[in-house]
Amino acid sequence: MKSIKNVALLVAATILSINTMAQTKKDIVDVAAGSKAHTTLVAAVKAADLVTTLKSKGPFTVFAPTNEAFAKLPAGTVDNLLKPENKASLAGILTYHVVAGNLDAKAVLAAIKKGGGKAVLTTVAGGKLTAEVVMGKVVLTDEKGGKATVTATDLAATNGVIHVINAVLLPK
Repeated sequence: MKSIKNVALLVAATILSINTMAQTKKDIVDVAAGSKAHTTLVAAVKAADLVTTLKSKGPFTVFAPTNEAFAKLPAGTVDNLLKPENKASLAGILTYHVVAGNLDAKAVLAAIKKGGGKAVLTTVAGGKLTAEVVMGKVVLTDEKGGKATVTATDLAATNGVIHVINAVLLPK
């Protein structure tokens, strides 16, 4: 009788741990969608028709602007980009925030060190981002000279990693 109870407890514990693991298995889109600070980004990903891409195998490193980052853009910019006729432009901006591969914070810092203080990252849009450490924080510079500071790192997803940034980066 005691062994039946032990087996039942073991089975229950296994089922609970499988359910817990299943809940933590989220892809890039699911992780972003679970963040109240990234509702604008998620709406933009949907409008640009990038959900399927960012749910694919990857791996991807996403530098994810917060709602406040989007709010820093000139008035009307986000609303204009979300219009169906601007889908290609929006997709270009969003994919400029994505780098192929799984670059956690340690890998980004290693690349900066290896590059003598700067690392040039090629985005999936084909553009370049320059990463460097400024006053102890990783700062990304876009091709127009705009800068974004990484404010949170290593939000793990099943198909990559997200780093939160405080500005929207813009391609040439």
